[in-house]
Amino acid sequence: MSNPPVTAYAQHGNCYLNVTNRCTLRCHFCPKFSGKWVVDEVDLRLPREPSAAELVVAVGDPGRFREVVFCGLGEPTLRLYTVLEAGTELRARGARVRLNTDGLANLIHGRDVTPDLEDSVDALSISLNAQDVETYNRHCRPPNPDAFDAMLDFAGRAREFVPNVTLTAVDGLEGVDINACRHIAERLEVGFRRRELGRVG
Repeated sequence: MSNPPVTAYAQHGNCYLNVTNRCTLRCHFCPKFSGKWVVDEVDLRLPREPSAAELVVAVGDPGRFREVVFCGLGEPTLRLYTVLEAGTELRARGARVRLNTDGLANLIHGRDVTPDLEDSVDALSISLNAQDVETYNRHCRPPNPDAFDAMLDFAGRAREFVPNVTLTAVDGLEGVDINACRHIAERLEVGFRRRELGRVG
């Protein structure tokens, strides 16, 4: 008998919400592209995408956690309106809400969605992943050639509406210069966090 799909799981003092398995990128370092769906002993495959109400119920009392994080092995902003609805409700219940994203929501939706985040998200963690277009494209394999610039533009716009914006890059990827990535974050006047290869969250 198979286990029920995991909508929410606790790690590192946070509650992570598994919103979708779909993604806008095909990062070669993502576990799912090597057939690995179990991360930190949690199977993140979703046979069905949860509703906003199901996400809120899955969290339970948000006061138990430092943050509630929209994450998983997919891009949450592909389900932007579900994220916004659940995020607004969770914040009303006292949660600090973080959205982990590839920063391509404006490309996905064909408009600037950063103002929509204001009432639903306290923090953004945006996957910068590389210091230039060539390295980014090699590792992240975006379908849109403008993805890198769009992600940087998203980060710059988002800081007007989200109190805490952080760019992240995975240390250990060939050709990725962590210090150069940090300088990009400084130029955009946002935070920076070095991520570990193989760790989701």
